[in-house]
Parts: sequence; structure tokens; C-alpha cells
Amino acid sequence: MNSTTMDPNVESRLASISHVIGDTPLLDLACRVNGKSVRVLAKHETANLTGSVKDRMALHIFRQAYADGRLKQGDTIAEATSGNTGISLAAIGRMLGHKVRIFMPDWMSRERALLIRSFGAEIIPVSKEEGGFQGSIQMADAFAAAEPHVFRPQQFSCPSNPAAHETSTGPELEVQLRGVDVTPQAFVAGVGTGGTVMGVGTHLRKVFPGITIHPLEPANSPTLTTGHKVGHHRIQGISDEFIPEIVKLDQLDEIVQVWDGDSILMAQRLASELGLAVGISSGANMLGALQLAEKLGDGAVVCTVFSDSNKKYLSTDLCSEEAVLDDYRTPHVELSGLAVHASAGL
Repeated sequence: MNSTTMDPNVESRLASISHVIGDTPLLDLACRVNGKSVRVLAKHETANLTGSVKDRMALHIFRQAYADGRLKQGDTIAEATSGNTGISLAAIGRMLGHKVRIFMPDWMSRERALLIRSFGAEIIPVSKEEGGFQGSIQMADAFAAAEPHVFRPQQFSCPSNPAAHETSTGPELEVQLRGVDVTPQAFVAGVGTGGTVMGVGTHLRKVFPGITIHPLEPANSPTLTTGHKVGHHRIQGISDEFIPEIVKLDQLDEIVQVWDGDSILMAQRLASELGLAVGISSGANMLGALQLAEKLGDGAVVCTVFSDSNKKYLSTDLCSEEAVLDDYRTPHVELSGLAVHASAGL
């Protein structure tokens, strides 16, 4: 089955939903780090339907699954997720008329669970004793095997995940960068599923020769570096205890590490000084971009994404006082200016 034979009603719904997903603004942040003037350009993904970059992936996966017949009206959507993907699947799944069941580790923020339930989805909480993230995947697989008419998006291995960013986020960023006459030297993004860094990176390498593409992980829990779960961290949505299938480290450049407490401090400063209500992973991405820019030298330009809003972390340490440690970068950063560039119009 292909898109030309898709049910016209489904095709119409998908087209309508696409108007509230993607085509996000570009934030242009002028900064100084230890005396060096650098520039960070970040896609403002909180502008998406549910306030996160995961809306892009969810819509693209649904569109492709409908086109090839893997998803049909009446099917139940079942997925393992640490939060934002579950919110996106719940909202868009309900828009398309599906029941949604989310298998999620029980230590994610309270706001994530409340949002998923508010969209009419069912949550199956999974404890550390039940296997945590890996247990969530196994339980979702078991549910799909035992029940008829269940669609598993399989975000950690589905090619439609990076394809969503190769065909939307990346091209949008390219158009916006060309619009302000900027050639970026690097792109960095935290790895949850890895779809963003793989997909955006694939596109940017085609259009900006010489750009480096960097995955980011918590220094507290360097899963990408070690190949397995080690330590623990507070940057929800990245470093989910294993390296996802779609992440190809041999196709990426140097892994960037940031501390979770430093990421919290940066997210707090982006909100309090610039009015940017972003989540902890956005603070991490900002620090990763600044780390790369500082290495590149005065006048460097690095791109990233601000993945979601702070509203999903109001009950977490993001809204508490965070200790400043000696090796944190945030205290040495001056946020000296902000401009917002219009969406790409794609």
C-alpha cells in the first residue's frame, strides 16, 4: 500500500495535523564564554503541538505506517517511552481516532504522566524492578504480540524516526540559516532515541560540507561512551540506559558530555534571563553547543535544538535551587543577546 491508496479521510486528517507541527522559529543567541564571543542557533521546538520535538517523529511515523498499511483505523497504538514521545503519540493518536497505551518508567516527571492521561491514553507504569526502560519495551512488545490490531511505533529502531528530522527539521534549519547568511560549524543534540541528531545531521552534512555532528550525553551517565547503563542522571528524555538501534556512532563526530546539574542551571538561566521556558535537555543542548563553540574559537557558530518546554518539569529539580559545582560551565557564560528568526515557511 502506498500514499496514493491511503484512505482519503486519514490523508485529510494527517494533512490538517501537519499545520500545527514543524516549521518552528529559530532562536539566535549571542553569548560570551570565558571571553570568547560565540553564537548558538537553536530550533524552538516548544512551538510544536504538544510542546516538544517528538511531535515531528510521531506524525511522520503515523504517516508512513498508514501509507504502507502497518497502521489502520481501529488499531491500538502501544509504545514504550520516557515521556515526550508518549505525549506526542497520545495527542496525535487521539486526533487520528486511535486508542493509545503507553508503557513508561515510573520515575518520570508527574507532569508527563498527567499530560499523557489528559489526552485519553492509558499509562502502564514500569518500575526499576520490572526492568525500567528495557522492561517498558519488553512489556509493549508482549502486549502487541498478545492482542490483535496493535501498532508498535518502535521509536528506538524505526527508520521513520530519523527520516522525520532529515525531511523536516534539517531542511527548515538550512533555509533559516541561509536566510541570515550563516554557515554553521557544528550541530549537537542530546540522544534519547537519536532520531534528531541522526536525521538533522544527515541533511546538514549534504548542504554544509565540513560541518561536524555531535551526539550529547550526561556526564553523570555516559551510556554512549561506555555502551551500557552506568550511573544516573536527571536529564529526562536522553540516555535511556542503552544505545538505540538507529544511533550510528561511527557516522557521528565526538560525543559531547554535560553534567545534569549544569544543564539545570542553564535551563534556569535561559528562562530567567531570556524568557525562554525550556526543559532540562534544552539546557544540556545549549551547554553542548557552547562547549563546541568555545573549542572552535572566537566567532564560532553552533546549532542545536531546544527540545521541549519547562512546563513538563515543574515538579522536578528544574524548579529548585541547584548547587553550583567547580567544573560547571554555566557560571562562565554570559547570555548577551537574543533574536528570533521566522519559521522557514516550508
